[in-house]
Amino acid sequence: MEKVIIVGGGQAAASLAHKMRSLGFDGALTMMCEEKTPPYQRPPLSKKYLLGEMALERLYLRPEHYYVEQNITLHLGERVNALDRQNNKIITEKGQYAYDRLVLATGSTPRLLPAHLGGTLENVFSVRDLKDADSLAPHMKEGKRLLIIGGGYIGLEAAAVAAARGMDVTLIEMSERILQRVAAPQTSDYFRSLHQSHGVTIKEQTGLTRLLGQNGQVVGAELSDGSTLEIDLAILGIGITPATNLAQDCGLAIENGIRVDALGRSSDPNIWAAGDCCSFPYKDGYLRLESVPNAIDQAEVIAQNIMGAEIAYIPKPWFWSDQYDVKLQIAGLNAGYDKIIERKNPTLLSQSFWYYAQDTLIAVDAMNDPRAYMVAKKLIESGLTPDPALVEDASSNLKDLLKQ
Repeated sequence: MEKVIIVGGGQAAASLAHKMRSLGFDGALTMMCEEKTPPYQRPPLSKKYLLGEMALERLYLRPEHYYVEQNITLHLGERVNALDRQNNKIITEKGQYAYDRLVLATGSTPRLLPAHLGGTLENVFSVRDLKDADSLAPHMKEGKRLLIIGGGYIGLEAAAVAAARGMDVTLIEMSERILQRVAAPQTSDYFRSLHQSHGVTIKEQTGLTRLLGQNGQVVGAELSDGSTLEIDLAILGIGITPATNLAQDCGLAIENGIRVDALGRSSDPNIWAAGDCCSFPYKDGYLRLESVPNAIDQAEVIAQNIMGAEIAYIPKPWFWSDQYDVKLQIAGLNAGYDKIIERKNPTLLSQSFWYYAQDTLIAVDAMNDPRAYMVAKKLIESGLTPDPALVEDASSNLKDLLKQ
């Protein structure tokens, strides 16, 4: 009987296991989950779960009985310490397990603040897993003074939750503007205004000099502009790194993640990788996508390939972010854009920004505008580019863009 082991307990791991069983794989299927909780969703941790609007069971990607019914062996709370590629075994805290095919779906880990900058003080949090969210939740109380370090989507989502709780929120960003790495200035402007309207103080071009502690507890922050803040807690939103330790230690090729081929195989033909932890061929290089849709789609393709399908993974990137009463939907990748077309709607909070590169539509940011998002997504995936003048004209029918 063929033995497939999946290392990970997130979206990619769960999607791959489900797909293999749905395709009729009847071999031994094992999931090694470092956490003691069955595979669960990560995005709601910093939003509905943190607000107390989503129960733990609703986070689960599948009910616990599903794994029993599908004969998927779950090893919860068991950390994989090493891979023995020569003997096709994984080594954990509790023993060794043989595999024929191994899938690494180890995800990513948050960047932490070094100890000399105050990273080991109490009440300094990141929000990446259930333990993080459970530790942070009791401190999200009205009147508490919160510093958020980092103006990416993680930081902004945390700011929205905190502001909704009535907290005194300050967000700092070292770059010239929030979202500088991932979005156009117009999108940055939109979300800066949104957060300021909810009472969040945003300080751009401002870094952290160090956190200040008293009796091991964070009590303040010195900022690069020379100011000092009194705070009760801090949340880190300074990025994530792919979890590649296992792969690197056993000699697999690494390139901004575990490098895989178009089918999802690593440099060892018996080891595959999916989700945030890996980079795959894209255009003239390798791309790593940090998104739930990518984790699902790539995992499902790899499941088919383990069973012999030989299908190249072609990403269709899309992302989302929920902040206050605004839903941001992103289609495509905006790298290399040279023109932004703004489409304004009568409703102030409903807008979209269309990214063009050398007169080709490559991406869209749509705020509370699902129609613009869906139309743009179809255009991008079909390789079609609409006339910018029609996009900009708010009176034009978006669906007509698909008929060009």
